[in-house]
Amino acid sequence: MALADTRFLPRERFQTLLDALIERGFRCVGPQVRDGAVVYDTVTRSSELPVGKHDMQGPGTYRLEDAGHERMFAWANGAQAIKPHLFPAREPLWSAERGGAGSIEFTPHSAAPEAVAFIGVRACDLAAMQIQDHVFLHGPYPDPGYAARSEALFFVAVNCSHPAATCFCAATGDGPAATHGYDLVLSELDNGFVLSAGTEAGNAVMAQLELDATTPAQTQAVVAQGEASISAQTRSLPSRDLRDALFNNLEHPRWDAVAERCLACGNCTMVCPTCFCHAETEEPTLDGHATTHLREWDSCFTTGHSYIHGLQVRADIRTRYRQWLTHKLGSWHDQFGRSGCVGCGRCISWCPVGIDITEEVAAITGD
Repeated sequence: MALADTRFLPRERFQTLLDALIERGFRCVGPQVRDGAVVYDTVTRSSELPVGKHDMQGPGTYRLEDAGHERMFAWANGAQAIKPHLFPAREPLWSAERGGAGSIEFTPHSAAPEAVAFIGVRACDLAAMQIQDHVFLHGPYPDPGYAARSEALFFVAVNCSHPAATCFCAATGDGPAATHGYDLVLSELDNGFVLSAGTEAGNAVMAQLELDATTPAQTQAVVAQGEASISAQTRSLPSRDLRDALFNNLEHPRWDAVAERCLACGNCTMVCPTCFCHAETEEPTLDGHATTHLREWDSCFTTGHSYIHGLQVRADIRTRYRQWLTHKLGSWHDQFGRSGCVGCGRCISWCPVGIDITEEVAAITGD
């Protein structure tokens, strides 16, 4: 079976896909409804997925509704992405302990990674993972923990059929259809899924399911659904490269206006699938004989993020928000050759005061 081949998986047989992955030693992690939101956790049964759910999102707004159908993936992203599975929010890197004669013994933390099959990953998050890969894998000092977790992941992507009102991945070129980075990709129709493989590992799983080839009508329905997903997105950015437009407007009055609303809570950076800022701290034992060196997520909105000896470089919310936006949409082009925004819209939905990145950019750049 060639990688470009497509097959059709009837809805009632979706469990066979989970079973095949579990048989191969993967722990399946998939979307579930918990506390009024879609979150990712261990899933063993297809009935645990968000069947018949749809999300309503807007600036500072997120809620789930019953949609009156049997689809499992008719929702856009919740707050989580792939990032917490590859770049944990809190991770021990090494520990140190006092030895004899005043010596110090260092022990690296390198737990064996778990084989995980990530079910339902979206195109925007696969694009974000590529940026994270640049940070943690492609530099002069690759991160061994990130690399090990990355190699142990199997991705079952889902092409978005129901983007949220906050989504603008079509404008950034990162969705709604997954084009890379997956082992298997699904397009959900009313009666089942059109599958195709992106790797030999994905091809082997698909072959194990013994599925029929897709019909022309099913292929046409997938194409039409993808076009509708693009048309449904109403938000956008003026350009995919806003570096000069933003850096030429560093004193724009809009920075003051947004600072009056921003709480500097860091929600936008916590839910962003590409943010990688972190701090490193020590956690000593009570007796003072040992310590654990931790890496924890940080945010350019925290007071200590820009502190250097005797000086806080960004002492107010205005300069912190400006740093976040100009870095995300501007200087990322210098670092990675592209914007740091993949159009997932999470920062809009999960901002407590409903700040809309697309609205702020339009105001600052005059577009």
